[in-house]
Amino acid sequence: MNDFMLKTQVQVAQRFLEDAIIQFEGYLNGITIKTLLMEKRGDRAYYEGLLSNLRRLLVYCEEGMDACQRIIQNEPFERNHAERILYKIYHKCIVEYYSPRYKLWFEDGRITYPEGSTIRFRQEPPDCFAGLLRNVEGEFHTLREALFEFESEFRTKRLL
Repeated sequence: MNDFMLKTQVQVAQRFLEDAIIQFEGYLNGITIKTLLMEKRGDRAYYEGLLSNLRRLLVYCEEGMDACQRIIQNEPFERNHAERILYKIYHKCIVEYYSPRYKLWFEDGRITYPEGSTIRFRQEPPDCFAGLLRNVEGEFHTLREALFEFESEFRTKRLL
């Protein structure tokens, strides 16, 4: 991948992360455990874990977006730094979305994205939480596909 393509990939990742952050922050700023329990009676500890995982994912997305902004603004373009940032975004944001800490939700590999949401929950979450993940899933899927090939090439390059 040449420098122009790599910089473009960083810009795409930055825009994606900005959108995800807006959605996650909006949700987290307006939700409480009480409102989740009022929407759907369930396991309080499970709901707390869902919000904890979402806050963690939000922090990773913010870190990734900040790193993208710095790389885009730096002149001359730092190829090695950009590659490391995209690698970290793949592993911290994308992988964390599909397989978060505590495994409160997971990706069901038997379902393809166009057929519907590939995210499955260990317990039934409130609709507002499931809806949030459904709203961002397409964008996460698109970025994962874009970064998957890059991630494989980067890992191979590091091994050589």
